[in-house]
Amino acid sequence: MGTWDIGPFDNDTAADFCGNLGDAAADEREGIVRNTLVETIDALGYLDAYISEKAVAAAALIAAQCPGGDPANSPYGPKCTMPDLTGLRPLAVQALDRVTAAESELMELWDEAQDNSWRASIHRLQGALLPQPPGEQLSLA
Repeated sequence: MGTWDIGPFDNDTAADFCGNLGDAAADEREGIVRNTLVETIDALGYLDAYISEKAVAAAALIAAQCPGGDPANSPYGPKCTMPDLTGLRPLAVQALDRVTAAESELMELWDEAQDNSWRASIHRLQGALLPQPPGEQLSLA
């Protein structure tokens, strides 16, 4: 696992995924993100870390466009302008659920590392992706 930190872009696979987004035509980027999430959701059996790492990066790109989401301004994140990805929120939540479920290599690797900070970062992503009920939205007053 070429990983140097817990962030969604802090591994070789995610950095390559973001580089591929930058190499793609602007009108192809949403499809690449969507296909990454669907590949993760539809994976049967044991989920390879490679697929999971791309899905986490894709979910982070979507969460960055949501209220409460962290910006996707990592040095390893995309250097290109991303289209509006907020319509992919439900797919991102499903993909993250799959990444953190049983039979996930990435989950097993982080469990072996005995570092709960990665799991906490995934929970933050999930929180940003889930719509807030109207009565619980933050007030700026």
